[in-house]
Amino acid sequence: MDFTSPEDLTARAGRLGAAPTLMILCEDDCEVEGTLRHHIDAGFGSIVLAVPPGVIVPGTLPEGVHRLTLDKRPEDMATTCVNALIAARPAGAWTGYAYNAEYLFHPFAETRRIGEALSFCTEERRDAILTFVVDLYSEELLAGTNGVDPDRAWMDEAGYFALARWDETEGEALDRQLDFFGGLRWRFEEHIPWTRRRIDRVALFRAKPGLRLLPDHRLSEEEMNTYACPWHHSLTACLASFRAAKALATNPGSRAAIKGFKWDGSIPFEWRSQQLMDLGLMEPGQWF
Repeated sequence: MDFTSPEDLTARAGRLGAAPTLMILCEDDCEVEGTLRHHIDAGFGSIVLAVPPGVIVPGTLPEGVHRLTLDKRPEDMATTCVNALIAARPAGAWTGYAYNAEYLFHPFAETRRIGEALSFCTEERRDAILTFVVDLYSEELLAGTNGVDPDRAWMDEAGYFALARWDETEGEALDRQLDFFGGLRWRFEEHIPWTRRRIDRVALFRAKPGLRLLPDHRLSEEEMNTYACPWHHSLTACLASFRAAKALATNPGSRAAIKGFKWDGSIPFEWRSQQLMDLGLMEPGQWF
């Protein structure tokens, strides 16, 4: 099923049913097939590929993958496309989003499908899963390359931290909400606008009437932005992402200043959820 606009998506995407559905926002051509393959293998029931003009994707898409063709690139592609999908989803249906060259990992991903993790969260009365963006980058950054190398990907082992998130109107720290930082956005912060340095994202959530994705990757319902429920730790997830490396390696303002991404805190990325759990970047909560 193909969609011709965000409005068409809202009108007809209800036919996709209530199975876990992921939207992949294609900012460019990089790693589109690899991103699709990873999330098909993860077990998403449907995937919607949002494609702006000039971005080339496979002409024949795998079963269960649907194309949203955009006639222009929205100013904020995430809010435009994801909110159009949210409006079409049945209440309570798990919905997620990622960009191309990003790969979602949930706890025990090698042996348990995404549907199992989401069913557990539903039983735990959680409507959203906090997701940390873990920056990936190539071992070497050669002139003219984009910092993307899935076969030899590296990540930061250290340098992650969190700060209290404050209510702008009340001037008080928000309950069970933190702003998380680290990775390339922290090490090369002089090239990253302040509003784009956070690495936390609510990338998986249950749709409900009136819910909106905000421009800073939070959701319009505050409880869905929390890292845990009030009574115990909750399951979290990770997005292993080449997005920051790609931007830093290709943007004119940073590409001449950055000679490479590796540092003393770099380790090879193993493409295993256990590695991310061992580093404390995601946790299973009460799920064993």
